[in-house]
Amino acid sequence: MTGSGQPPTRTAARKRRRTPRSDWQFPLLTDWGLRPEQQRLLVIIASVLGAVAGACGLAAVILSLGGGYVSDRPASAAVGEGDSGLPSSYQGWAASKLFDPIADRAKDAKPLTEKEVFASKTLAGEKKLRLRLVAKQVDADCAAALWGEALLELVADAECNQAARGLYTTADGRYVGQYTLLNLRDSRAAAELVERLKTGYRGGWTRSLTAQGAAFPAGGHTEAAGYALGHYVGLVWYGRADGAEPTTRDDFVALAITLRGAEKAVYRRVVTITGPAS
Repeated sequence: MTGSGQPPTRTAARKRRRTPRSDWQFPLLTDWGLRPEQQRLLVIIASVLGAVAGACGLAAVILSLGGGYVSDRPASAAVGEGDSGLPSSYQGWAASKLFDPIADRAKDAKPLTEKEVFASKTLAGEKKLRLRLVAKQVDADCAAALWGEALLELVADAECNQAARGLYTTADGRYVGQYTLLNLRDSRAAAELVERLKTGYRGGWTRSLTAQGAAFPAGGHTEAAGYALGHYVGLVWYGRADGAEPTTRDDFVALAITLRGAEKAVYRRVVTITGPAS
């Protein structure tokens, strides 16, 4: 009963049950210049896709909108052209609306630089996982970073004019990973490349960098994923350095997420166009 002797209204009850709104502020994402509403979107996506990853054993289902895909080909050890190698499995993910401001290279024409993409020498992840940058290379000719006739034709049609590659490893040498960022004409070309690789990755992939004590195992088990990021495509490729399949000790989801820390340069470009959080 209220002070006037009348029962409380539904409106009053709803007001009492209303919980404070969260500001969705996360230090890392705030440092990247993402606004609270953008951070909230990324957290929701990561939570939903993380649940899918746990249920299905997917290894790189993170921070993306759109449907995923795992090749139905057997995940056996595979060797590509020369010593380049190729992953045993691949997943493709469409772009989120977060990257709409950089959907066209004409609006983001400044070329990528080695300093910009590989500013961080270490990528930190969960469970004290840390990846060290041991090799890097930015090529104006995308054919220098890729192999496979169909893939080379596809990136040529997409007017790929840069390929940035970074090779990472853990301090104990247990894991190795490579991040490749391709600079394409527009988001349509990026989406097509990610989609075509769902079946075409076995015939063409990125060329692996090498460094002392860090290299992809020839014929070993590795996994990969492709992400459309506006007019860019990010390709993650990772595995155990000994080529063995992951065990319960090996969190490949965390490994993929940590490797995607190399995408910070792309987020910064979105912020450059949209403006920093107010």
